[in-house]
Amino acid sequence: MKLWLILLTLISFNPFSFADEGLTIVAVGEAEVEKDKMVFVPHNIPSNANSTQKKIINEMQSLFQNDFSFYKQYFDVMKASEYSSAAKDKDFSQLKKKNLRYLILSNYELAPGGQVTVEGTLYDAATEEKMTMVRDTFSANNLREKGHQLTDRIFKAIKKTDSIFNSKIIFVSDRNTTRSKQVKELYMMDFDGRNPIQLTRHQGTVISPALSFDGKKVLYSLIKNNRNKNRNVNLYVMDLETRNSRVVSSRKGINSGAVFMPDGEHIALTMSHEGNAEIYALSLNTGKTRRITRHFAPDVDPSFNSEGTRMVFLSGRSGSKKPMIYIADPRAEEKDVKRRGFVGDYNATPRFSPDGLEVAFASWMDGKFDIFRIDQDGRNLYRLTKDFGSNEDPTYSNDGQFIAFSSQRVLSQSKAVQNIYIMTREGEILGQVTENFGNCSTPRWSKY
Repeated sequence: MKLWLILLTLISFNPFSFADEGLTIVAVGEAEVEKDKMVFVPHNIPSNANSTQKKIINEMQSLFQNDFSFYKQYFDVMKASEYSSAAKDKDFSQLKKKNLRYLILSNYELAPGGQVTVEGTLYDAATEEKMTMVRDTFSANNLREKGHQLTDRIFKAIKKTDSIFNSKIIFVSDRNTTRSKQVKELYMMDFDGRNPIQLTRHQGTVISPALSFDGKKVLYSLIKNNRNKNRNVNLYVMDLETRNSRVVSSRKGINSGAVFMPDGEHIALTMSHEGNAEIYALSLNTGKTRRITRHFAPDVDPSFNSEGTRMVFLSGRSGSKKPMIYIADPRAEEKDVKRRGFVGDYNATPRFSPDGLEVAFASWMDGKFDIFRIDQDGRNLYRLTKDFGSNEDPTYSNDGQFIAFSSQRVLSQSKAVQNIYIMTREGEILGQVTENFGNCSTPRWSKY
C-alpha cells in the first residue's frame, strides 16, 4: 500500500465508490485436527555448570518448547514435570497411558570455553522406537542459530518436511526517527522475533523490501533527498552475506515495489519514468527491461508463484481507479489478465503462498485494513483478521502454514503503534514478534 500512496502524489484519481460483487466472505475456524502430545525432558543437567552454561541450558530447553509451540495445529507441547520420571526411565507403557506420542530426551555435557554440548534424542512413544538423535556444541553467541537447526532436524524427522525454525523475517522500522527527521531502516530477525539486526543505514526512508527465493539478497527502495532537494524513489539490491548494496534502478520517478522473479536473475518492479506507473521485468545482469503491464491505470506491487507462470498485482483498471487485485501471465505483455479482488473499498500487498495456490492480501473495510486470502483462481475467499487493529502486509512462511503481518493499534487520539504478528494460515493469532522496536512494518518471510 505504501507504493500506492506514493502514486497518489503523482497521479490524480477520480473518486468513485466501489461495491463488492457478490463474493461471500468466510471466517476461518480452527481445523479439527488430532494433535500429538510431545514433551521435552532434560535427562541430565551437570551440577558444576557455570552461570553462562546454565543460561545456555535453560535457553535451549525454552527454545525447544517455544519452537514447537508455533505448530499448534500438529502438537500439544506438554510440561516436562508431568512426564519427567517416566520419560527419564523410558517407561513407554506409562507414557502411552498418558497419550504421549513424542518424547525428546536432552543430555547436556560441559565443553571448553563456557560452551555446552547438547544431545537430543527423539522417541516415538507409540512404537517405542528411536526416530533420530541430534547433537551439537553451543556457545552463548550461536545458541539460537544452532538451536533452531536442531529443532528443525527433529521436526523433519517427524513431519518429513522443513519447519519455519531456520527462517528469517526482514522488516522496516522507524526506531531511529527523531523529532527533526523521520528515518526508516531495514532490519532482519529470527522468525520468532529474536536477534534483530540492522541491515541499512541510509538515514532516509526505506520501503518495499523483498527477499530473493534463495534468501541471499534483498531488494528495497529508498526515498531520500538529493543535493538538489529533489526526492526520487530509487531501487537497491543488497547481498545479505557482505551487506553491500548497489543501485539497481534510479530512473526518474518511482522505482519500487520490486520482487525477485524465480530465476534469480530478473526482478519485477514498478517504474513511472514513461509517465504512468507500470510493472517491468529487469535483468540484474544487463539492466535491460521489458514491460509486463501496459494500461492507462497504475499497476503496482507484483508477486510471483514459484514457477514464474503467474503474477498477482494491484491495478486501478477496474473503473474506480482504486487498487484491486489482478492476476496475469508475466511471460508476455498484458497476457491473460484477470481480476481477482472484489472485497473492500480497495486492496493492498497481495502475496502468493509458496505453493502458488492462494494469495494473501489486505483490504480496506470499515475504516481499516484486514487480511484475507483467496485461491489464485478467485474462489474461496476467507477473512483472516477482524477486530484486531488495522492489519496489512501479509507474508507467508516458507512452509505456507503461517502468515506474518503488521498490525497498528491506536493507543490514544495522538498515538498509535505498529508491530509484527504471526498467525496460522487459518487466522489463529499466535502472537506479537516485535516489541519496543519503534513502528515495525512490511514484513517479508524468507523461503528457507
